[in-house]
Amino acid sequence: MALGKYLYCISRCSEERIFEGVAAIGNPDAPVHTVPWGGLAVVVSDSAIERYEATRQNLLSHERVIEAVMREQTPLPVRFGTVADHDKPVANIQKLLESRAAEFDRLLHEMEGKVELGLKAFWRSENLVFDEIVAEDERIRTLRDALQRQPGGASQAARMRLGEIVKTALARKRDAEARRILAPLRLIADRVTDNPVLLDRMIVNSAFLVRRDRESEFDQLVASLDRELGQPIRLMYVGPVAPYNFVRIVVNWDQVTAA
Repeated sequence: MALGKYLYCISRCSEERIFEGVAAIGNPDAPVHTVPWGGLAVVVSDSAIERYEATRQNLLSHERVIEAVMREQTPLPVRFGTVADHDKPVANIQKLLESRAAEFDRLLHEMEGKVELGLKAFWRSENLVFDEIVAEDERIRTLRDALQRQPGGASQAARMRLGEIVKTALARKRDAEARRILAPLRLIADRVTDNPVLLDRMIVNSAFLVRRDRESEFDQLVASLDRELGQPIRLMYVGPVAPYNFVRIVVNWDQVTAA
């Protein structure tokens, strides 16, 4: 079976080295090692040349290697599933580093001494949120009560109208809560990425790039917000992790080999 080099991340390193105690994607026994060029290096492993599905196991393998690098160096995550094929993979990886050295150097400088912290916020109960919306909006209360009094039940058009009004009110309430949660955190973070909210109960789905010397300050602020928000809202706080939401190296091998 032909083997290529699976790419995990880019870091500052001028020598060949092996990262012990971490399993490679698709081939757990293969050593995770560096391919260096000019003070930069790509962290790789010998892996099958195939399309790697974004399964939980594969994603964890990818992330755990980057976490191992992160304990010692600043990593620039490479997009999941990037493989250099068996036709001179080391030479092609070195060409990648050479052709984009200025870009990688700039990004490493921007990410140096920083970590990504993630925060999600949820309403614990959809019914509770709906009750709050009804209590806060007289128009919704009036329309709901009118529909409940209609003999034979409300028409579909009337129910759809109420649903749209509630949806708009929910969006306003979410925006207000999100501003309340995010405003103090934005003051500490260097950068913030607001990702899409994926559920009706979700209020915030954000990533923060924070200097390591302010990480404990950020932790304490999240803990304070959690106490302030109380039972109606649940916070999910993760990190520190590599800056996945702020850097994603995408490789076009045709451009690399043509350079």
